[in-house]
This record gives sequence, C-alpha cells and structure tokens, in this order.
Amino acid sequence: MTQDNTAQAGADSAPRAAKLTLPTLTMMVVGSMVGAGVFSLPRRFAQETGVAGALISWTIAGAGMLMLAFVFQRLAVRKPDLDAGVYAYAKAGFGEYLGFFAAFGYWASACVGNVTYWVLIMSTIGAIAPALGDGDTLLAVILSSFGLWGFFLLIKRGVKEAAAINRIVTIAKIVPILVFIILALFCLKPHVFAENFGGADYAGSLFSQIRGTMLATVFVFLGVEGASVYSRHAERREDVGRATVLGFLSVFAIFASVTIVSYGLLPMSEIAELRQPSMAGVLEAAVGTWGKVFVSVGLIVSVLGAYLAWTLMAAEVLFVAAKDDDMPRFLRKATKADVPVPALAMTTMLSQVVLVVTMFSDDAFNFALDLTSALSLIPFLLAAGYAVKLSYGRGGASTSPGGTPRRSSDLTVAALATLYTAFLLYAAGLKFVLVSFIVYAPASVLFVMARREQNRKLFSPGELVILAVSIVGAVMGVIALAVGWISL
Repeated sequence: MTQDNTAQAGADSAPRAAKLTLPTLTMMVVGSMVGAGVFSLPRRFAQETGVAGALISWTIAGAGMLMLAFVFQRLAVRKPDLDAGVYAYAKAGFGEYLGFFAAFGYWASACVGNVTYWVLIMSTIGAIAPALGDGDTLLAVILSSFGLWGFFLLIKRGVKEAAAINRIVTIAKIVPILVFIILALFCLKPHVFAENFGGADYAGSLFSQIRGTMLATVFVFLGVEGASVYSRHAERREDVGRATVLGFLSVFAIFASVTIVSYGLLPMSEIAELRQPSMAGVLEAAVGTWGKVFVSVGLIVSVLGAYLAWTLMAAEVLFVAAKDDDMPRFLRKATKADVPVPALAMTTMLSQVVLVVTMFSDDAFNFALDLTSALSLIPFLLAAGYAVKLSYGRGGASTSPGGTPRRSSDLTVAALATLYTAFLLYAAGLKFVLVSFIVYAPASVLFVMARREQNRKLFSPGELVILAVSIVGAVMGVIALAVGWISL
C-alpha cells in the first residue's frame, strides 16, 4: 500500500463525526454572526447615513440575507449529500474550479474575519493601554498572535468540546448586547433621534449613503451559513435549515436594534468619531463609565466565541474540499477526535499573515471588515446561482408539506438571493474586488497540487479562462496598490 493510500485509509477509518443537535447548530449560527461586527455598528453606520438610511439599509440587508438563509435551508434538504454548504453548492452548480474558488474564498474570508476580532480586542484594551493603539501596533500584533495559536491548541482537543464551549459562550455574549439595547431605549432622547433621522450632515444621495453601509451588513451577517457548512455533524439533516433561519432571525433583530437605538443617544457626528468598539462609547454617554466597561467585557467574550466558531467552519471547508479531491491530500487528515489539524493550522497561518498586514493599513479594523465581506461574496453568489440552476432542473424543486412542487417559490427565493449578492459586489466597489483577486489568484497553486496528485489534466479550456481572469485581476490590483490608485 502506498503512502497516499495509507493516508486515505486512515481518513476513511476515522471515527464517525460528532453529531450536533438543533439547539447546538442554532447556537453555532448565532455564535458565528454575533462577534466583532455588532459592537462596531453605531460608528460604521453614523459615518455613512442617518436613521432613515439605516432603516432602509437594514430592510435591504435583512430581506437579502433572509433569501440567502432560505437558499441554504432548502439546499440542505434537497441536496443532503452535499456537505460544507457554500463550497459544495458552487462545485455542484458550476464545476470543480469555481467550486475550489468558492471553498478558498470562503475560507480566506473566515481567516480575515478572525483578524478583525483580534484587532477589536486589542483596540478595546488599548483604551486603557495606549501601547496597543487601535489594535494595529507591533505589541498588539504580538499579543494577538499568542491568542491565535492559543485557540489552535484549544480546538485541537476536539470538535465536540469546542462546539460545546461555543454554545456556552454564545449565551454569555448575547446578554450584554440585550442589556445595551434595553438601557439605550430607557435613555433615548427623542430630539436627538429626530435630528439624526434624515442624515442631513452627509453629502451625496440617500442611495450612496445606503451603499456605504452594505459591506458592514454583510460582515455582521457572515455566519448565516454556519449550520450548512457544518452539516456533516448534524443529527438530523432538516435541522440544518431550521437552525439557519432561527439563527438569522434572532440575530437580525439584535443588529438592527443596536444600530437604531444608538441614534437616540448622541448626534451622528459624535458617534462617527467614537473609538471602536463604538457601542461602548454610546453606552458611556448614556449611563457613564461603567457602561463602557460593561460593553468592553461583553465584547471580549463575544469576539472570542465568534472566533472559535469561525475557525471551526474555516477548517471544515478545507477538510471537506480535500476529501473531495479539490484540495491537496494533506488537508484531509484528521485526528481521532475528529479535528482536521492540517486545515486548522493553515487557517491559523493565514490569519497570522493578515494580522501582520494590518500594521500597514490606515484603518486596520475597517479594512479587515470590508475585505472579509468582499471575499465572501463570490462564494455566496455561486451558491445562490446554483439554487437558481437547480430550480430549473428536472426534479430540482422542493415540495410543500402537502407534497406538491413549489418550483416558482424556490426560483423566486434563489433569484432574489442572486440579485442581492450581485448588488453587494457592486456596493463593494472596485477597490475590494481587485484586492480580492490578489488573494484569490495564488490559490490556484493548491488546485494544481490536487490535480497533479490525481494525475489529471491541470485545467480544462473553460478553467483556463477563469484562471486568466483571476490573474489579470490580481495584476491590476497589485498595480493599483503600487501606484496609489487604491490603498489599504
């Protein structure tokens, strides 16, 4: 038996995956979404628009992301053989190479997202320890690096244990956010809220103001697909879809509430200048210093919990892609505790690289936040596109409780999700599209490694076109950065 066959046999003989219940899957969705983003919402929105624009933004984002949640819910039921949702759907719909890009993009998005968590933690502590700055100083990066590898060692202990910790942490981190909303409502100043309603302080149309908030809404909703990504661990397949929708609706109510109530406590211009996490500054203005401390502690708990969930999901995507021969074989190895250690190590290493890059960014947190959102859009677009394609195919439509096909409903949901994701790419702007290409293009090395391991032709004619587009986009991105057309 060859070394490769031995490795494959070891993977095939590994213990059965740990099984997760509906409450645990729902907590993973909530835990994935409730992280750094919610604590930064007041400032991010106040920098772009007023109450009216925020309400419209959340309506668009909520409706669009709900369509994506429905897409993942229905695909989980209709295609129970496809694990690791986003990646698997892209591959099934558009071929191996685009499926590979979806896997890599989703994984890279999770890694960059993890960096935002450490930046925000260090920025929070930086309020009392100036040496940490806004989370982008050398000391902050060193301390964050210790955190990165500390979590690597924790997750190595086992997926089941890490998921249990995530469930506990999710409950703990929701409490301070709910307390913030309640206190803000009690302290709300109607005249301040009214002055902030129209967003008159901002130049540009209402549409441009709304567009400016879109990447922030994408970032906070990342994780809506969490149960789908982790589907191979579900006790019952239908729980994947239920957890997705339950988690989304719960988190949507929280995010929108945090944003809107903040406009009733301080003028927009003051919220826009707050230090991140801006939720702490808003509550400090309402109830005093203890409010800032309370939110800061809640943020650290929240962010660490979200980091855990995202690291689990990122490693899972690489692991499943490797098992399907779309990533190099070394990434398919797992321990007896069901932990894909090579995938986990690669996840931690990319986060480490991006963490170092933040030292050279003008605004480390917002840069990492926007890049995270931009990297996730192509995987989401491909998954939604697959749902459209599936709705047209024979036998592709799901059925209602009465057993009748609901093809038109499936097609409407999938089409709306696709249009929403395409709009988000437009809202991201050329800068983040080009930077995304810089990240995507080198990934093809992993695809080539996988093809060579299987003694297959490296690229088909269609795949060569995709490769060429990614390389051209990456070259344009590098040139744009070099000459100063765009900046980090």
